[in-house]
Amino acid sequence: MGRYVIRRLLQMIPVFIGATFLIFVMVYALGDPVAAFFGDRAPDPATAAQIRHQYGLDKPLWHQYLDYMGNIFTGDFGTAFNGQPVTELMKSAFPVTLRLTLVAIFFEIVIGITFGVITGMRRGRPIDTSVLLMTLVVISIPVFVLGYVLQYVIAVQWGIGEPSVSPEAPLNELILPGIVLALVSLAYVTRLTRTSIAENTRADYVRTAVAKGLPRRRVILRHLLRNSLIPVITFIGTDIGGLMGGAIVTERIFNIQGVGYQLYQGILRHNSATVVGFVTILVIVFLLANLLVDLLYAVLDPRIRYA
Repeated sequence: MGRYVIRRLLQMIPVFIGATFLIFVMVYALGDPVAAFFGDRAPDPATAAQIRHQYGLDKPLWHQYLDYMGNIFTGDFGTAFNGQPVTELMKSAFPVTLRLTLVAIFFEIVIGITFGVITGMRRGRPIDTSVLLMTLVVISIPVFVLGYVLQYVIAVQWGIGEPSVSPEAPLNELILPGIVLALVSLAYVTRLTRTSIAENTRADYVRTAVAKGLPRRRVILRHLLRNSLIPVITFIGTDIGGLMGGAIVTERIFNIQGVGYQLYQGILRHNSATVVGFVTILVIVFLLANLLVDLLYAVLDPRIRYA
């Protein structure tokens, strides 16, 4: 196991370098950040040259990338155009989005897997058809539509929860945004679990467990569910980074000043240091989540061994 983890960590290095380089190139290809900083006004050439020199934008792109990679290993992710270090923005934004993501993951796992098991065990029955239709509707409707509808109905009309989240973003105010963020992923988890459960109910090990006279609950939880969760865990693991990086719409709807808010502001203002810094952390989250998923395979299925 230890050798496998070390090998995977070494494999992450070229993936991390390649991903950050592509992000760096694409962000800086959006346009001149100095010109965007001045807005509609034409910047004074001397002032623009001074700002480019101050932020290292007058160097070749490959040189800027090497400087950036050297700085992030010392904890320096650059400085925004307003003079605020990007690390300070991260300290205020990432805890908020992390709490929001944990709430979304909780609903995604608990509700999604529960519905998936129920419909998988009752395939073809009315409850199975109803849940499939509901998940199809959720997947078909854009997130911003679902967000505004739930915000208006639940928070405004019914008075359950707050229509917007305060800057401190306490956990109780993140429940409704967490549900909105998790809805599409929850629908996919439900359908994945249902399909996997329905397929494995016909497996030989399930027939053997039933023939031994094991209780139905033990057959489902200890045998059927563990083997059926492998594709679901794979999806959830890759979805963690997607939820953190894809929370822009949800955070805009509920006025949450997290990662999505900072990325939106950075893209809007061509603040390259902010965008690249935040996306770099998201790349690390993706890589670590995938490693964790691979390690969970051996926990769920004892037949999987890592040499």
